[in-house]
Amino acid sequence: MLIQTARRFPDRPAIIWRDTVWTWESFRDRVQAAAAAMAARGVRHGDRVLLHARNSNAVLETMFASWMLGAVWVPTNFRLTPPEVAYLAQSSGASVHIFDTAFPDHAVFARAENPACRLEISIGGSGADDWEAFASFDGRVALPANVDRDHPAWFFYTSGTTGRPKAGVLTHGQMDYVVCNHLCDLMPATTERDVSLVLAPLSHGAGIHALPQIARGAASVLLAGERLDCEEAWRLVEQHRVTNMFTVPTILTMLTRHEAVDRFDHSSLRYVIYAGAPMYRADQAHALRKLGQVLVQYFGMGEVTGNITVLPPALHSVNDDEMPVGSCGFPRTGMDVAILDANGASVDSGEICVRGPGVFGGYHNNQEATDKATEHGWFHTGDLGHMDARGFVYITGRASDMYISGGSNVYPREIEEALLLHPAVAEACVVGIPHEKWGESGVAVLVLEPGAQTSSAELLAHLDGRLAKYKWPQEFAFWEELPKSGYGKVTKRDVKHLLQKDV
Repeated sequence: MLIQTARRFPDRPAIIWRDTVWTWESFRDRVQAAAAAMAARGVRHGDRVLLHARNSNAVLETMFASWMLGAVWVPTNFRLTPPEVAYLAQSSGASVHIFDTAFPDHAVFARAENPACRLEISIGGSGADDWEAFASFDGRVALPANVDRDHPAWFFYTSGTTGRPKAGVLTHGQMDYVVCNHLCDLMPATTERDVSLVLAPLSHGAGIHALPQIARGAASVLLAGERLDCEEAWRLVEQHRVTNMFTVPTILTMLTRHEAVDRFDHSSLRYVIYAGAPMYRADQAHALRKLGQVLVQYFGMGEVTGNITVLPPALHSVNDDEMPVGSCGFPRTGMDVAILDANGASVDSGEICVRGPGVFGGYHNNQEATDKATEHGWFHTGDLGHMDARGFVYITGRASDMYISGGSNVYPREIEEALLLHPAVAEACVVGIPHEKWGESGVAVLVLEPGAQTSSAELLAHLDGRLAKYKWPQEFAFWEELPKSGYGKVTKRDVKHLLQKDV
């Protein structure tokens, strides 16, 4: 895709970061040079290339340089700790380590844990083993290596919220399908005239989102630093006439509730794509009021690279009667979605399962996990929900989040939705903890709006008539902030741990 795009639009911008613009021609040349330098140092077809770095042009360059050689790209989330990254290096069997110089301890840990490593490259350093030297190498790999449809392209590590991260194997054929599907379902009619703003780490969902831009020649604009700066984001939208961006609900809410959203022109936006978790209705309606009818929701996972459902702009509205409120959309083009029970039978309410060409090739070196995730011929998402007569899918919660109180199944998601309708509540997280009488009971951990106050009694009165009483939380806790993963999701495991520490 990169080579084809560079042929068509050699002088158009490909990557914009800080004060530098890389054209498609210069992007391609640096990738081909880096691939030649890596090959000269012994990198071969099928080798795994581990990357630990903050967003920069080098991240996308390492991706395509690896693929030029038929190697497998193994990016990590830069927010992981040194031992966590060392585990990824060891479990992937990476023969190449590429580390941002901001993470020297991570590099040391990875080296110690992964004897398979034969080559170490730095980003932001100096000398022959720095990425800049590789990208400036006097040589080119002009033609990409031959790869089969089922050859691994990317080890997409899960976030590890329920144990050690697993490497989902994304194949070249799968990624070709995903790119086409993203262009079909998420951002139709994308061309070289479009511009995409990168708000999240390119190691995961944002990296997937960058591929359709590369396929169509749309420029990608990166934030200056690794932390979200809402004012900078809206300034870049205005400056570069950004037309699409990918984010998660928590970040979209932060962006649309920041005062800068009203100071910068964002009328160029056509698609604001959010995924990674369902968006609370109150936040969704607020974002629509601020940005207009440009929201695109999709439901997906790394193993299916987003290709499960889509809710396009035309189905978003601030008016509840004009949209399927609470739905994550209908099945993506060419994908099959079903609601199944533990025996693989179709049911009205159960686990959301999916099959089709967007599904991964299994977990690397983990056949047991692969078999469990693909039982009965479907990929099991671990999300619970139902589907209406028109095919719209509704997520009621994670199977691991559900708790049983007094013999009744309780799904935290609907309690959180109800609590967020209270004007004092900014964020809500409900978890089940052991209870002597009921087996488990709900605890609602809330972050309040700045300057707001409320009480347990007031919140219960708010829930009265909205939820059956057996679903009401037994306790309320008020925190300054909720713990979140590197992907912006609330980590309920950490919430439970912190609650139990307080007991």
